[in-house]
Amino acid sequence: MAYLALTPRRRPLVARYPSIAIFLGILALFTVGVTVLAEGFGIGLISTSFVKTLGKTLCLCLVALAMDLVWGYCGILSLGHMAFFGIGGYAIGMWLMYARTELIVIESLAAAPLPPTPQEISDGIATQIFGVVGASEFPPIWSVAHSLPLQLAAVVLVPGVLALVFGWLAFRSRVTGVYLSILTQAMTLALSLYLFQNDSGLRGNNGLSGLQNLPGLDAIPQSTISIVFFWASAFALGLGYLVCAWVVSGKFGSVIRAIRDDEARARFLGYSVEAYKLFIFTFTAVIAGIAGALYYPQAGIINPAEIAPIASIYLAVWVAIGGRGKLYGAVIGAAFVSLLSSWFTGGQAPDINLGVYTIQWVDWWTILLGLSFVAVTLFAPRGIGGLFDLIAERRSPDRHGAALGPDAGALREKEADA
Repeated sequence: MAYLALTPRRRPLVARYPSIAIFLGILALFTVGVTVLAEGFGIGLISTSFVKTLGKTLCLCLVALAMDLVWGYCGILSLGHMAFFGIGGYAIGMWLMYARTELIVIESLAAAPLPPTPQEISDGIATQIFGVVGASEFPPIWSVAHSLPLQLAAVVLVPGVLALVFGWLAFRSRVTGVYLSILTQAMTLALSLYLFQNDSGLRGNNGLSGLQNLPGLDAIPQSTISIVFFWASAFALGLGYLVCAWVVSGKFGSVIRAIRDDEARARFLGYSVEAYKLFIFTFTAVIAGIAGALYYPQAGIINPAEIAPIASIYLAVWVAIGGRGKLYGAVIGAAFVSLLSSWFTGGQAPDINLGVYTIQWVDWWTILLGLSFVAVTLFAPRGIGGLFDLIAERRSPDRHGAALGPDAGALREKEADA
């Protein structure tokens, strides 16, 4: 007991890393500000469509956190994490579409002379959902689509199990570097091509639509629903940031950084490199699935194009522009590029008439994004988040006269300032 009393207590995570409290505080103020200005509960200065855009942006920030954890901290350049994002969206979208269609079918059969049987209701739902691809029966993949708890479990389990199996096969073979990136991209491409087929069970190229219409909540306006999803997205981002900061703060974080910097040396020191990489890959896939489950009810539709490899490449670009290896950098990059993309591709950016040619930003936005990525890589490798590091580095250390080095005669702070 005396030993325990003399042992110094470790300070809380937020106290050791003030940037966490700063981020959570800014996120809380932003959430309150949008709520006050929105149509749902506020004074109506922000439209419902823009609230949805902000909510979707927060979800993209969450998946960017996952990408930064797996790439910026562990050194695994995954070009497939948007596949896990899309799987989470499909999982919740199946329940939303089933439950919504069930209410429509029951209402349409209510006028029949005889009450409809459960089989007639089921057949009517299947015809409504799959008639667009020429089918009238539920595929096996929809066997639990009627259950919200099971579909919510699928949001976490399906991306997690897929990442676990893929990661186990890849990491045990010690596939690293560009070869691993190609494998993750191949996995994403294979999944996307499969979902494009009408017999995939997920309506092929048509995807799942009408996801913004929550079953049984027709009386609640979209302005209110959009704010609720915005709150949920903000809460998920705050919690995700806190969990990711906890993961990278202790010994575990030091090990995955060591794996990123020198995998062979980390293995030589006795660490199970494959186990650490597998955990990070699976954990971040689950985060991506949760982000997708919150994103697509706000987007209203999901189709296989959302899982195409280009989406995962965009995700890597966001993290690089924001500054990989910094959690707040990933959030800044995703928010900055996402909102800028909405402005350019939404027709709000004015076209530039050069006389012989007119630059239309809807067509030139992707080129501008690519050039920005190249510029950041060449001239600002630490990204936008590196600006905060430069400001912090300019501040003189506050060591109260302690040595600035490990030796007894090391330069002291007072001598350095003289």
